Amino acid sequence: MRKYTADMAQPGFHQQLREWLQQSPGQVLLEQEQRSLEQMFPELFGYHLVQLGGGGFDFDLSSVSHFRSHVVLDISAQAPPLASFVRADPLKLPILSDAIDAVLMPHTLDFSVDPHQVLREVERILIPEGRVVILGFNPLSLWGTWRLINRSSGSIPWQSQFLGLRRINDWLTLLGFDVEAIRHLMFRPPLRGQKMMAQLECLEGIGQRFWPLLSSVYIVQAVKRVSTMTMVGPLWKRKASLLGGRIVEPTTRQSNG
Repeated sequence: MRKYTADMAQPGFHQQLREWLQQSPGQVLLEQEQRSLEQMFPELFGYHLVQLGGGGFDFDLSSVSHFRSHVVLDISAQAPPLASFVRADPLKLPILSDAIDAVLMPHTLDFSVDPHQVLREVERILIPEGRVVILGFNPLSLWGTWRLINRSSGSIPWQSQFLGLRRINDWLTLLGFDVEAIRHLMFRPPLRGQKMMAQLECLEGIGQRFWPLLSSVYIVQAVKRVSTMTMVGPLWKRKASLLGGRIVEPTTRQSNG
């Protein structure tokens, strides 16, 4: 399996991804994801939106986003055309803790060598009640079967890891997130012919109705929850007195996820 921190750092990887997204079936996928995000983002608000990774997933959210800034962070050296760009490793984000209102992850975990660590970083930089939107490939789908056949070819996206929705939900729960919404899309097989893909468009409506969990792509929206503790009065006063009458805050933050 190819590594995010190795291959994504090389221009050839992103060029291959962009070329795949400019033709069928990647182009159809990109259009569906763009429409889905346009329906989701009017409900999200805040100052700072960070798109983490994505390569050729150049989503235009300017007409529906209520965020003041939209920055793409990627290990790629190629800047996207529709947002500000900062070159950064998603495994070690150069962002202060509790600073970002929302994070968009277009298949970022699919191409990551350590997806759980990426999610830890997302949890760290999000403010309390901040949102994360994750787009991922479903292994239990037509595209998942296609991947098993074509993974040895080394072509995008078939050499990436397809992470199951249950695993994503488990990781989010462990990190203190609550899943708010899940969308399912892309029920057609990944055919290269545009005409055939157009003829099979009817499968989208059928799939949504009868087998949504078998969609080839899912979009998960989750909110970062922060547990609150109510301190017992005498015990709280006793601990404060032991510290000289004031509470000392930690200088570093650790995640137990």
